[in-house]
Amino acid sequence: MYINFMLLHEQLDKMVTVSHIVKKIVQERPFLEEALGNRIISYGNLAEELTPLIEEELGKKVKHAAVAMALRRHGDEVEKKNISASKFPKHSELIMKTSLVDFTVRRTPTLLAKLKSIYHLVDFEKGDTLNIIIGNYEVSVVISEKYHDKLVDFLKGEKILNREEGLVSLTLTFSRDFIHTPGVIFTVIRRLAWENINIFEIVSTFTELTLILQKKDSLSAYHSLQNLLAEKKD
Repeated sequence: MYINFMLLHEQLDKMVTVSHIVKKIVQERPFLEEALGNRIISYGNLAEELTPLIEEELGKKVKHAAVAMALRRHGDEVEKKNISASKFPKHSELIMKTSLVDFTVRRTPTLLAKLKSIYHLVDFEKGDTLNIIIGNYEVSVVISEKYHDKLVDFLKGEKILNREEGLVSLTLTFSRDFIHTPGVIFTVIRRLAWENINIFEIVSTFTELTLILQKKDSLSAYHSLQNLLAEKKD
């Protein structure tokens, strides 16, 4: 039997190229990738949507069937990863705190010096909240709303870049294996993103993950995370 190896090589090379581009496009769209992995999207319909993008990047026409096949293969890879992914750490709990404010301040030497005494503003024994996130150029301070005016006085002379009021914190407490379990933070954030819930701040420690969000989203987020914890314990 005669085989045209040159033609076969060209076809294989084209398939590999299409597969590579398909994978890149899908990975840039996390929700799309999740839908593929859960097999809740039509390969044919999605291939029809993506074909013009792939042709534009390749600079030539591609077959619809080749795109659909590449999507199916990538969907199989994602599904295998989902099946083998580690479960949530056991003994997880969910705690909500309300009436918080979030100040974002420009990081300066004077601010960093002030922060040494900021902990005197709150009474931790009464369950008050104070979280400080220090970035390269900014510092975020999340504090119980009753200390709003005290914090304003404390930050006098500093450049306040943003202020958000009426916030809520949701804290997930885990067992000690949280720190060594891949994908926990991603899974939590992804679940809230599906609900169109915006997260203002993320604070994590050895066994805790705290999310700061708007009060209007708090109940939806709480129920969504409760359901997530229940699913992962099964």
